[in-house]
Amino acid sequence: MISRRRVSQAMAVAAGATGAARAQTHAQTQQGLGPVRHVRTDVLDIAYHAVGPADGVPVILLHGWPFSPVGSYEEVAPALAARGFRSYIPYLRGHGETRFRRAETFRAGQQAALGADLIEFMEALGIRRALYAGYDWGGRAANVAAALWPHRCTGLVSVNGYLIQNLARAGEPLAPSLEAGFWYFFYFLTERGAKGLERNREDLGRVVWQRNSPEWRFTEAEFAQAAQLWTNPDYVEVTLHSYRHRLGAAPGAPRYAKLEGRLLEQPTIPAPTVTLDGKADGVTPWTDGSSYAPHYSGPWTHHVVPGAGHNLPQERPDAFVSAILEAHDLG
Repeated sequence: MISRRRVSQAMAVAAGATGAARAQTHAQTQQGLGPVRHVRTDVLDIAYHAVGPADGVPVILLHGWPFSPVGSYEEVAPALAARGFRSYIPYLRGHGETRFRRAETFRAGQQAALGADLIEFMEALGIRRALYAGYDWGGRAANVAAALWPHRCTGLVSVNGYLIQNLARAGEPLAPSLEAGFWYFFYFLTERGAKGLERNREDLGRVVWQRNSPEWRFTEAEFAQAAQLWTNPDYVEVTLHSYRHRLGAAPGAPRYAKLEGRLLEQPTIPAPTVTLDGKADGVTPWTDGSSYAPHYSGPWTHHVVPGAGHNLPQERPDAFVSAILEAHDLG
C-alpha cells in the first residue's frame, strides 16, 4: 500500500492544440469521442459520450464549470481506450444536451444533486462499479458519489483533492487572497450577477478560463465549442443555485436533503485515490496534499502538475491519464 503521506511533483506534458475553426473542431471531437448519446434517469435526460471497448474497464470522466466534456477529455478518453478502458463522459446538468425531464423539477446545482446524478447515470447504463475522475463540479460529483456510495467506486482521481463542501462552515471567511479568486461566487449571490450571467455568458466564461488557468493558451475554437454548451435553458438557474447553495444563501432541493445531511459529516472516501493540483491554478493554489489526506481512508497519493491550471485534463491530458492508471493500479 502506498503511504498516505507520499507526495510527489511529476507528470508534466504539454497539451496539444485543437483545430483552428469551430466546424473543424466539432468534426474532430465527434470523431474522437463519437456521437452524443442519451440515457434517461428519473430526473434527467443525460447526454454523454462513450469511448473505448464495450468490455473495457469502466471509467467515468466528469467535467467542470464552465468547461466542456469534449474539450476536457478529447485526448484523455482515446488514450484510455488504447489501454483497455471504456470511458463514459456525461454532460452535467445545465450543460449541452442534458435536460431535466419535468418542468416542475427544482433546477438544483448543489453537490448532492451532482453526486446523485452520477449514481443514477450508472444505474441507467447498467454500470455496477467504475473509476471516477474529474475536476471542479465534476470532481465534486465524483467525491460525493465515492463517499456516499463507496461500493460503486473502484478508484478516484480528483483535481484539487477533497471537494465535498463543508456547508457547516459556509459562513466562515477564508484568507483574502483565496476569496479574491472566488469573485464569481459572490457575484452570483446578487441579482446583478444573475443578470450578468444571463446576458454575458461567453464573456464571463472567458474571464473564468483566463483567470483560473492563467498559463493556458486555449484556442478560439476550443472556447467556442464549450460556449455552445452554455445555451442550455437550465444553465443559468443551475449555476446560480450551485454557488448560492454552497455559500448558504439558497436552500437545497428537498429531494437531496438527506444526502446533504450525510455530507455535513464530511465522510471519508475508502476508494484508492490520486489527487492532483495544478501548479498554475489561478483559483485554487497548489498544495502538498496533506490537507486532503485525512479524508481518504484507502491508498492515496498526491501529485503537483507543473503548468496546469484549473482545467487540468485539457491542459495536461497525459498527467490526467497517468493519474487514472495509477488509481486503477492502487486498487
